[in-house]
Amino acid sequence: MKKLKIAILAPIEETVPPTKYGGTELVVFNLITQLVKRGHDVTLYGTGDSVAPCKIVPIVEKAIRTIPPYDTDPKARETAKWIGIGKILSEVQKDEYDIVHSNIGWRMALFGKSVKAPLITTLHGPIGDPYTSAAYSAVPNLPFVSISNNQRKGLPSLNFVDTVYNGIDVSKFPFVEKPEEYLLFLGRFSPEKGPEIAIEVAKRTGKRLIIAAKIDQVDRAFYEKHASKIDGKQIQFVGEISFDEKVKLLGGASALLAPIQWEEPFGLNVTEAMACGTPVLGCPRGSFPEIITDGKTGFLSATVDEMVGRVADIASIDRRECRTRVETYFSIEKMADGYERVYEKVMRV
Repeated sequence: MKKLKIAILAPIEETVPPTKYGGTELVVFNLITQLVKRGHDVTLYGTGDSVAPCKIVPIVEKAIRTIPPYDTDPKARETAKWIGIGKILSEVQKDEYDIVHSNIGWRMALFGKSVKAPLITTLHGPIGDPYTSAAYSAVPNLPFVSISNNQRKGLPSLNFVDTVYNGIDVSKFPFVEKPEEYLLFLGRFSPEKGPEIAIEVAKRTGKRLIIAAKIDQVDRAFYEKHASKIDGKQIQFVGEISFDEKVKLLGGASALLAPIQWEEPFGLNVTEAMACGTPVLGCPRGSFPEIITDGKTGFLSATVDEMVGRVADIASIDRRECRTRVETYFSIEKMADGYERVYEKVMRV
C-alpha cells in the first residue's frame, strides 16, 4: 500500500512501551514499530516519557499513573483524561494526516467529527455496559476495530470495520523446550482475572504457583481478602514485574493459569505465554476460544474442578505447537497487515 501519514493516540496512564504492566501501550508500541519499518510516517500522541521510533507529541509530561494525585484518586485521573483529550484535539489539528488511529476509547470517539482526517478507534476494553453503550451509540457511523470477534457481542450495532488481533514481537519471547515445575499467574490481581482460583488450583494439585500481578487501588481490598493464602513458599507473590522478568517467568512455567471471570477482550499474556511454548489453562469465555486451541495449545475449563484435572494433562501439550500458533496468528507482522487493511478500507469511504 502507499505510505501514509498516521497519528496514533495512546493512553496517558502509562508510557509507550510500558515499563511494567500495560497491554494497550505495548500493543501500540508494537504497531508503531511495524508501521515505521514499513515506511509510514507515524506520530505518537501520548506521554512525554514514551520511547518509540517515531515523532512524539507529549500530551502529558509523564505517565499519570506515577504522579500524585492521579496515582490514587480516580476522579483526578478522570479529569486528567479529559484534559488530555482537549490537548490531543488541539495538537492533532496542527498537522495533516491520512488517518488518525485512536487507542483511547469512547472519550476521543465522541469528538470524531472534530478531527480533519478519518478517525478509527480500536476497542481495547470491554464494551456494552451502560456508559460505553451510550457513548459509542452517539457516534454510530464512526469506524471501530475489535480485537476479538467475541468482543463485538457487547455492542453488535457498532460500525465494525474489522477484527485485528493484538500482535506481539515473537522474537522477544525465546522458546523454552523444557520448563521448570511451577505454574504462573500473570496480570492484574482483580476479581475478573481470577487469581484466587489460580491459588485454589495450585493448592489442590500441590503445584508451586508464582503470582506476578499488578494491584490497582480499586483492587486493594480484593487482594487483602486473599493475601492470607499466599504463604511465600508454595504460593509466591512477586508483584508487578518488568518485561524481562515477565519473559523469564513465562518461559520457565509449565503452564500459565488464566481463570478469567469476565469476557476478556483479548488476553495478551496468553499469546506471550504461548510464544514461549507455555500452554495456557483458561476458561471458555471472552476471546479465549479464539486464541487457545483446546487440547493443542492449552485447555479451556468451565469449572475449577475441570481446571484442576487438566493440570495433570499439561505434559501432553506440544510446546512447539503453542509457539507456531502465535507466529501464525498473533505476531506484530500479522497485526500490522490487519491495520494497513483497515486504513485502506476507511480511506476509501
